[in-house]
Amino acid sequence: MHNLDPRPSSSPSVPLRLDQLPDRQWATVLDVVRNDVAEDRELALRLTEIGFIPGEAVRIVASGVPGREPLAVRLGHTTFALRRHEASLIHVVPGAAGHG
Repeated sequence: MHNLDPRPSSSPSVPLRLDQLPDRQWATVLDVVRNDVAEDRELALRLTEIGFIPGEAVRIVASGVPGREPLAVRLGHTTFALRRHEASLIHVVPGAAGHG
């Protein structure tokens, strides 16, 4: 018997950086990158302290023009303005339980 369903088989969502997430799409935070640059390590710590932790639902609710900066990011009941560089340190997977 042949599978006639034209939809592709379901596969796990591919992780991406928050700055790559399309506007208004829910995602789930995987982690915050802590690289070797001192400023980025401090920034990653601040992002974690304000709530960007694994499992949290997040989405970009608006973005500036031109260049898509800043990004208005919804996390819980709070909206943050993040620079694209800041958002690039946050890794997410598209989709979030209980959201869109």
